[in-house]
Amino acid sequence: MAIPTTRTKKPAHVSIDLEKCNGCGECVNACSDFSFEIVDKKVTITDKSVFGCVGCGHCMMACPQGVIAVEGRTLAPVQLFDLPDKNIVPTYDSLLAMLQRRRSIRKFKDKPVEQEKVNQILEAAQTAPMGIPPSDVHVVVFENKKQVRAFAEDFSKYLTSIRWIASNWFMTLMRPFWGKANDEMMRSFIKPVFDVYVDDMEKGDNWINYDAPVAMYFYGSPYTDPADPIIAATYAMLAGEALGLGTCMLGAVHPFIQTGKKARLFREKWGIKHKSREGLFVIFGYADVHYKKGIRRTFADIHRVS
Repeated sequence: MAIPTTRTKKPAHVSIDLEKCNGCGECVNACSDFSFEIVDKKVTITDKSVFGCVGCGHCMMACPQGVIAVEGRTLAPVQLFDLPDKNIVPTYDSLLAMLQRRRSIRKFKDKPVEQEKVNQILEAAQTAPMGIPPSDVHVVVFENKKQVRAFAEDFSKYLTSIRWIASNWFMTLMRPFWGKANDEMMRSFIKPVFDVYVDDMEKGDNWINYDAPVAMYFYGSPYTDPADPIIAATYAMLAGEALGLGTCMLGAVHPFIQTGKKARLFREKWGIKHKSREGLFVIFGYADVHYKKGIRRTFADIHRVS
């Protein structure tokens, strides 16, 4: 049995055209699972594999003779494509410039995002490094303001039904169990989130997803590496920036829809198939606010090991 995902629990199958193999060893060098070795100037499959073929396709992509085929775990040779020319790859300076110009946008023009751009964002996000393949990242796409608003209104109603978790009596009761840091976060962030998300939505103000023209929710499954949805969401955000859209990552919705029967019913209503340790919304649209300056941000700490 190979490493399991919701999509498959079987290893991929590797086949080699030995008549055309010249024993160059590129596949041996590319495989990180000790699946190949060169014997009598020909590549052969070993019994040393740690996980079984996970279908990463590195051997197939590295083989200059095209003699290796990997099938299974959603992979097939037909998915191979020629790499883009290096001349069109962004330089460090151009990439840094895009990153420096990016701001979190929460005000958008009343202008829809073209379907082509939605598709391009998804195409780019699927290139993200998402752990052991095949990716177990799931995406829910809200493609217009009406869908985005409907989700926000429903989420606000859902929060109303669980608002007791932000009550003073409950936070006081739980403080000995979840500790000082969580208590501070609950009182300074979670409680105000409830107040704004619920009370202001009743007034018609949507601070949940800002009535963005497009929103995407990235989440995982019980098998997913917790970082994978975040990485995919980051790629989607950068793709949106490259397409001239304003973007913003929203992390406050995800934690509220993970635990309990009401959360499960809410997920099912919106086509969210699994509870997930990590998840993230990204909103997109044409920015209705523009900045003249940037601000340098810093890490909490950079420790250079000597």
